Amino acid sequence: MRIARDDQSRPLSTCWLYWIAVPTGDQAGVIASLGLTRPVPVTFAEAEAVIDEDGHGKAEDNPDGLARVYVSPEIEGWTLVIGPWCDPCNTDRSDEVLRLCVDLSSRYGGAQAYYFGTQNDGSAWLIAEHGVVVRRYCENGQVGDGLLTLGEPLVQERAERERMGLPPVWDESARAGGVEVAARARVGPVAAASATGPTRARRPPSP
Repeated sequence: MRIARDDQSRPLSTCWLYWIAVPTGDQAGVIASLGLTRPVPVTFAEAEAVIDEDGHGKAEDNPDGLARVYVSPEIEGWTLVIGPWCDPCNTDRSDEVLRLCVDLSSRYGGAQAYYFGTQNDGSAWLIAEHGVVVRRYCENGQVGDGLLTLGEPLVQERAERERMGLPPVWDESARAGGVEVAARARVGPVAAASATGPTRARRPPSP
């Protein structure tokens, strides 16, 4: 595909958004660490359309959204990997996403995975630093959500609770949302909109 010279990143708006954020501009290293293959260069605009399509499960060649992800160039010091394959709370993907984030954090000092649903579908986040999981929290209305919780509430979570007027004692029925947590850490495609350059589509390794 031809890359537009004026192609620029911009905030994403889609019903269901899943991403991994790594604090590095080493796109090639992130791709290698995740074991991704078969790259196809695309523009930000093209990637935005397909990310939305994959999130809705509308692609005939990718009905579950797991056949491809999108790896950004460096955006404000971060490389973003976007697609349902990055879901930190999916029953079939949560263990693998945790492992990947731990491995990435061992190499780059940190790695974070997020899910956010704009239709009151909940949110989730996973934070790993230097090879250790600091926090994982999922609230999607599923029976097993609580089983995925790891670590203590983040500073960002506590700050959001304070902003919402909630008591400081943690009650998992009243939580901060994934976009709020990510926004405070400045690592989300919802807010990122400053870098230029192509996004690259990558297919995850076959199971």
